[in-house]
Amino acid sequence: MSDSALLVDVTGRTFDLADNDTLHAVGRLRFALPAHSFTCIVGPSGCGKTTLLRMILGLDSGFDGSIDHSGKGSVAAVFQEPRLLPWRTVEQNVRLVLPDDRREETLDELFDVLGLQDMRAFYPNQLSLGLARRAALARAFILQPQLLILDEPFVSLDNATADRLQQLLLTLWHSHPTTALMVTHDIREAAILADRVLVFSNRPAHIMDEITIDTAQHQRDEAMLGQIVQRIAQVVKSG
Repeated sequence: MSDSALLVDVTGRTFDLADNDTLHAVGRLRFALPAHSFTCIVGPSGCGKTTLLRMILGLDSGFDGSIDHSGKGSVAAVFQEPRLLPWRTVEQNVRLVLPDDRREETLDELFDVLGLQDMRAFYPNQLSLGLARRAALARAFILQPQLLILDEPFVSLDNATADRLQQLLLTLWHSHPTTALMVTHDIREAAILADRVLVFSNRPAHIMDEITIDTAQHQRDEAMLGQIVQRIAQVVKSG
């Protein structure tokens, strides 16, 4: 794998349907994630983006090909729903994923960054959706993962809350280096976060284009973001 944190070489994924029909969900997908990179996947609804993430996470093994990230460290995931245990506090939810030898580790720095210090003893039903998603980010980053998988973690949030969480995610990614792979329907979100964007086709998914963004995230002004969004949108439209 050389310097790659993940190597995907999938030749296809099909699902058996009723009446002996078959759904060809994913076609040929081959790409590598360089260590400490941030890659976003965009593409039409139902094209196989989440199916690919499930395959990477080991939740779906019925594909043809290979996915290699074994032996290179832990994997953490943040999903559309925060998936916090309702009977545990924010702090308990975060500590729950830690191995026994790290259970008493301080969470102060992480909670400070995410603005969760005053919510440590709150239960999930006492949190707004935005705060619950901050807790989900804390739970993922406390693992110090080698690979971070994000499946539309900011979907359905208002623009201001989503913008704030995007910046918090970038802050954590820079201070706690990891290799990130994120699915999003929001092209602007991809332009803000990613240093590379993979544009998927309609089902069965294949990569239509790979767009590299050389400018550091904090140096992208509105004019540049507009140019990146336009470039991604043109590829999406061509599919």
